[in-house]
Amino acid sequence: MAIRKTIEVINAMEADGVIGRYAIAGAVAAYNYIEPTLTEDLDILVAFGEVQNRGAPGLVRLEPILSYLAKRGYVKHRKEGIVVEGWQVQFLPVANKLDLEALTDAEAVELRIGNEGPVATRVLKPEHLVANCLRVGRPKDLIRITQFLTEGAVDVGALCSVLSRHGLSRAWQDFCAKMQISDPCTTADAR
Repeated sequence: MAIRKTIEVINAMEADGVIGRYAIAGAVAAYNYIEPTLTEDLDILVAFGEVQNRGAPGLVRLEPILSYLAKRGYVKHRKEGIVVEGWQVQFLPVANKLDLEALTDAEAVELRIGNEGPVATRVLKPEHLVANCLRVGRPKDLIRITQFLTEGAVDVGALCSVLSRHGLSRAWQDFCAKMQISDPCTTADAR
Protein backbone atom coordinates (compact mmCIF):
# COMPACT_ATOMS: atom_id res chain seq x y z
CA MET A 1 0.00 0.00 0.00
CA ALA A 2 1.44 3.33 -1.07
CA ILE A 3 0.90 5.71 1.83
CA ARG A 4 3.04 8.32 0.09
CA LYS A 5 0.52 8.49 -2.76
CA THR A 6 -2.37 8.60 -0.27
CA ILE A 7 -0.84 11.60 1.49
CA GLU A 8 -0.17 13.30 -1.85
CA VAL A 9 -3.92 13.03 -2.61
CA ILE A 10 -4.74 14.54 0.80
CA ASN A 11 -2.19 17.33 0.24
CA ALA A 12 -3.93 18.08 -3.07
CA MET A 13 -7.30 18.20 -1.30
CA GLU A 14 -5.93 20.82 1.09
CA ALA A 15 -4.31 22.80 -1.75
CA ASP A 16 -7.58 22.71 -3.74
CA GLY A 17 -9.57 23.97 -0.72
CA VAL A 18 -11.63 20.81 -0.28
CA ILE A 19 -10.39 20.44 3.29
CA GLY A 20 -8.80 22.94 5.64
CA ARG A 21 -5.60 22.38 7.58
CA TYR A 22 -5.06 18.72 8.33
CA ALA A 23 -2.66 16.54 10.27
CA ILE A 24 -2.12 12.82 10.53
CA ALA A 25 -3.29 11.31 13.81
CA GLY A 26 -3.45 7.79 15.20
CA ALA A 27 -1.01 4.95 14.59
CA VAL A 28 0.56 6.46 11.46
CA ALA A 29 1.38 9.68 13.35
CA ALA A 30 2.74 7.63 16.25
CA TYR A 31 5.04 5.86 13.76
CA ASN A 32 6.90 9.16 13.51
CA TYR A 33 7.91 8.87 17.19
CA ILE A 34 7.76 5.23 18.34
CA GLU A 35 8.16 1.71 16.97
CA PRO A 36 5.46 1.11 14.36
CA THR A 37 2.38 -0.95 15.08
CA LEU A 38 -0.02 -2.60 12.70
CA THR A 39 -2.84 -0.35 11.53
CA GLU A 40 -5.60 -0.66 8.98
CA ASP A 41 -6.29 3.00 8.42
CA LEU A 42 -4.95 6.51 8.11
CA ASP A 43 -6.61 8.94 10.52
CA ILE A 44 -6.71 12.51 9.25
CA LEU A 45 -7.70 15.25 11.70
CA VAL A 46 -9.25 18.04 9.63
CA ALA A 47 -10.40 21.59 10.24
CA PHE A 48 -13.68 21.90 8.35
CA GLY A 49 -14.52 25.41 9.56
CA GLU A 50 -12.08 26.91 7.04
CA VAL A 51 -13.94 25.52 4.03
CA GLN A 52 -17.53 25.21 2.90
CA ASN A 53 -18.07 21.68 4.22
CA ARG A 54 -20.41 22.73 7.02
CA GLY A 55 -24.15 22.23 6.93
CA ALA A 56 -26.34 23.09 9.89
CA PRO A 57 -24.44 24.28 12.99
CA GLY A 58 -22.34 21.42 14.35
CA LEU A 59 -22.86 19.29 11.24
CA VAL A 60 -19.96 18.49 8.90
CA ARG A 61 -20.80 17.62 5.30
CA LEU A 62 -18.52 15.00 3.77
CA GLU A 63 -20.08 15.34 0.30
CA PRO A 64 -17.38 17.73 -1.02
CA ILE A 65 -14.67 15.29 0.10
CA LEU A 66 -16.45 12.27 -1.35
CA SER A 67 -17.18 14.08 -4.65
CA TYR A 68 -13.57 15.24 -4.97
CA LEU A 69 -12.28 11.72 -4.37
CA ALA A 70 -14.90 10.10 -6.63
CA LYS A 71 -13.83 12.34 -9.53
CA ARG A 72 -10.35 10.86 -9.09
CA GLY A 73 -11.62 7.27 -8.98
CA TYR A 74 -11.65 6.75 -5.21
CA VAL A 75 -15.12 5.35 -4.53
CA LYS A 76 -14.50 2.20 -2.51
CA HIS A 77 -15.39 2.35 1.19
CA ARG A 78 -13.99 0.07 3.87
CA LYS A 79 -15.31 0.18 7.43
CA GLU A 80 -15.40 3.86 8.47
CA GLY A 81 -13.19 5.19 5.69
CA ILE A 82 -12.73 5.66 1.99
CA VAL A 83 -9.92 3.80 0.26
CA VAL A 84 -7.30 6.09 -1.28
CA GLU A 85 -4.33 4.40 -2.93
CA GLY A 86 -4.92 1.26 -0.88
CA TRP A 87 -5.26 3.00 2.50
CA GLN A 88 -8.54 3.30 4.36
CA VAL A 89 -8.69 7.02 5.18
CA GLN A 90 -10.86 8.39 7.97
CA PHE A 91 -11.47 12.13 7.95
CA LEU A 92 -11.98 13.18 11.57
CA PRO A 93 -13.36 16.66 12.22
CA VAL A 94 -12.00 18.77 15.05
CA ALA A 95 -14.48 17.88 17.79
CA ASN A 96 -13.11 19.57 20.91
CA LYS A 97 -10.46 21.96 22.24
CA LEU A 98 -7.87 19.17 22.49
CA ASP A 99 -8.32 18.37 18.78
CA LEU A 100 -8.08 22.06 17.86
CA GLU A 101 -4.87 22.52 19.85
CA ALA A 102 -3.42 19.30 18.42
CA LEU A 103 -4.15 20.40 14.86
CA THR A 104 -2.86 23.92 15.43
CA ASP A 105 0.38 22.63 16.97
CA ALA A 106 0.93 19.75 14.50
CA GLU A 107 4.48 19.42 13.22
CA ALA A 108 5.43 19.70 9.56
CA VAL A 109 7.49 16.62 8.65
CA GLU A 110 8.90 14.73 5.72
CA LEU A 111 7.26 11.37 6.39
CA ARG A 112 9.07 8.30 5.13
CA ILE A 113 7.54 4.87 5.59
CA GLY A 114 9.38 1.82 4.37
CA ASN A 115 11.32 2.38 1.18
CA GLU A 116 8.90 4.95 -0.25
CA GLY A 117 10.30 8.41 -0.85
CA PRO A 118 9.50 11.12 1.68
CA VAL A 119 6.30 13.15 1.49
CA ALA A 120 5.57 16.48 3.17
CA THR A 121 2.75 16.38 5.69
CA ARG A 122 1.85 17.29 9.26
CA VAL A 123 1.59 14.93 12.21
CA LEU A 124 0.27 15.49 15.70
CA LYS A 125 2.88 16.02 18.40
CA PRO A 126 3.46 13.07 20.73
CA GLU A 127 1.90 14.88 23.70
CA HIS A 128 -1.37 15.31 21.81
CA LEU A 129 -1.28 11.73 20.56
CA VAL A 130 -0.89 10.47 24.14
CA ALA A 131 -3.66 12.78 25.39
CA ASN A 132 -6.00 11.52 22.66
CA CYS A 133 -5.11 7.91 23.46
CA LEU A 134 -5.91 8.59 27.10
CA ARG A 135 -9.20 10.27 26.19
CA VAL A 136 -10.29 7.35 23.98
CA GLY A 137 -8.95 4.71 26.38
CA ARG A 138 -9.15 1.53 24.28
CA PRO A 139 -6.70 -1.24 25.26
CA LYS A 140 -4.56 -0.52 22.18
CA ASP A 141 -4.47 3.16 23.15
CA LEU A 142 -3.21 2.32 26.63
CA ILE A 143 -0.48 0.16 25.08
CA ARG A 144 0.49 3.05 22.81
CA ILE A 145 0.75 5.42 25.79
CA THR A 146 3.06 2.93 27.50
CA GLN A 147 5.18 2.77 24.33
CA PHE A 148 5.55 6.56 24.26
CA LEU A 149 6.66 6.53 27.90
CA THR A 150 9.04 3.57 27.73
CA GLU A 151 10.64 4.78 24.49
CA GLY A 152 11.09 8.30 25.90
CA ALA A 153 9.20 9.69 22.91
CA VAL A 154 7.15 12.25 24.80
CA ASP A 155 8.13 15.42 26.66
CA VAL A 156 6.63 14.66 30.08
CA GLY A 157 6.41 18.31 31.11
CA ALA A 158 4.60 19.25 27.91
CA LEU A 159 2.34 16.19 28.25
CA CYS A 160 1.38 17.09 31.82
CA SER A 161 0.54 20.61 30.66
CA VAL A 162 -1.68 19.30 27.84
CA LEU A 163 -3.43 16.88 30.22
CA SER A 164 -4.06 19.64 32.74
CA ARG A 165 -5.35 22.12 30.14
CA HIS A 166 -7.84 19.60 28.78
CA GLY A 167 -9.17 18.13 32.00
CA LEU A 168 -7.43 14.78 31.66
CA SER A 169 -5.35 14.84 34.85
CA ARG A 170 -7.66 12.46 36.72
CA ALA A 171 -7.75 10.02 33.78
CA TRP A 172 -3.94 10.20 33.73
CA GLN A 173 -3.71 9.41 37.44
CA ASP A 174 -6.07 6.45 36.90
CA PHE A 175 -3.91 5.25 33.98
CA CYS A 176 -0.73 5.45 36.08
CA ALA A 177 -2.40 3.53 38.92
CA LYS A 178 -3.74 0.88 36.53
CA MET A 179 -0.33 0.45 34.89
CA GLN A 180 1.39 0.52 38.29
CA ILE A 181 3.76 3.33 37.35
CA SER A 182 4.55 6.44 39.33
CA ASP A 183 2.77 9.50 37.97
CA PRO A 184 5.47 11.50 36.14
CA CYS A 185 3.25 14.60 36.38
CA THR A 186 3.76 14.69 40.15
CA THR A 187 7.57 14.59 40.01
CA ALA A 188 9.74 17.69 40.19
CA ASP A 189 10.89 17.17 36.57
CA ALA A 190 7.36 17.56 35.19
CA ARG A 191 6.59 20.81 37.00
